[in-house]
Amino acid sequence: MDLPVMPPVKPMLAKPAPELPIGDVSYEPKWDGFRCIVFRDGDEIVMGSRNEKPLNRYFPEMIEPFKAALPDRCVVDGEIFVAIDGNLDFDALGQRIHPAESRVTMLAETTPADFVAFDILALGNTSLISSPFRERRSQLEGVADRFGGSVHLAPATGDPVLAMRWFDEFEGAGLDGLIIKPLDAPYEFNKRSQFKLKHVRSADCVVAGYRMHKSGDGVGSLVLGLYADDGRLHHVGVAASFTTKRRGELVDELEPSRLDDMADHPWAEWMDAEANADGTMPGAPNRWSGANGRDHSWIPVRPERVVEVRYTWTTAGRFRGTTKMVRWRPDREPQSCKLSQLAEPEPLAPDSLLRPIVGG
Repeated sequence: MDLPVMPPVKPMLAKPAPELPIGDVSYEPKWDGFRCIVFRDGDEIVMGSRNEKPLNRYFPEMIEPFKAALPDRCVVDGEIFVAIDGNLDFDALGQRIHPAESRVTMLAETTPADFVAFDILALGNTSLISSPFRERRSQLEGVADRFGGSVHLAPATGDPVLAMRWFDEFEGAGLDGLIIKPLDAPYEFNKRSQFKLKHVRSADCVVAGYRMHKSGDGVGSLVLGLYADDGRLHHVGVAASFTTKRRGELVDELEPSRLDDMADHPWAEWMDAEANADGTMPGAPNRWSGANGRDHSWIPVRPERVVEVRYTWTTAGRFRGTTKMVRWRPDREPQSCKLSQLAEPEPLAPDSLLRPIVGG
């Protein structure tokens, strides 16, 4: 492979915006998938990820569509996603990262991926990373007439009114906000030079346990639960991103609730390895990090404390994205923290957004 931009590269990123930026910018939906930079040089295809690890072995079904849709020599930035029954399914996407080739092959057939392109870094023998985004977008649109099947062009608009309509209407398709791109900006590797506007909500959750920080210094994350109408406490995710000082404080605050005997915990059966087989329990290994030896063990506490958390959105009753602790809620009874408080938008097929909507 010999391209003007060679793998591996770290993609350009976005930083949070408190409100929708207005100005000389382009608005795009924020896709909930795996970032993927596709390098093509003739029959050679490399699918690079955000952490620079290649994705080829996990998404073999994308190789031929890329050969059919992309120019012979190019570098295209985008997102890989999986849609189940017309809706983006991040859990199904995560299942694709599996060490067994037979499993990957089976999933490639049963839950095939799609790719949505939203930037181009090189075309032919020309690097475009120094070109402003308005020119890169024009070049991308110029090659998109070959797109089809599982390769799509991301819609974009300069109209903030239309952008906010997308923000409100397409959350139900699994899109978790907007990306805002300055039109005059070059492509800057691994820099947060763009902006993102995401849905932000809050919920009161029961703290069912915690994980120690990877440094061993205090609490790294709180394991959260919510009650269903049948009285069962469901695991809904974790709250993380604490300062060093706060991590130490949380250890002291949770110590009175710590359980020495897991048999007294509502999730006692989850300690069974077979119960963790589907990867949804709080002690289950994560396929992205399991090979790195990351510790997923957690310390149980009596489910007696309630915490308010801020989150972006949920799917299938679980938090997606970063969930952060806001404050303790001593005024709330744990049994009053129900799954029903989670806001989940009406399902909407992403196909309705993938129709050509360029320029608004």
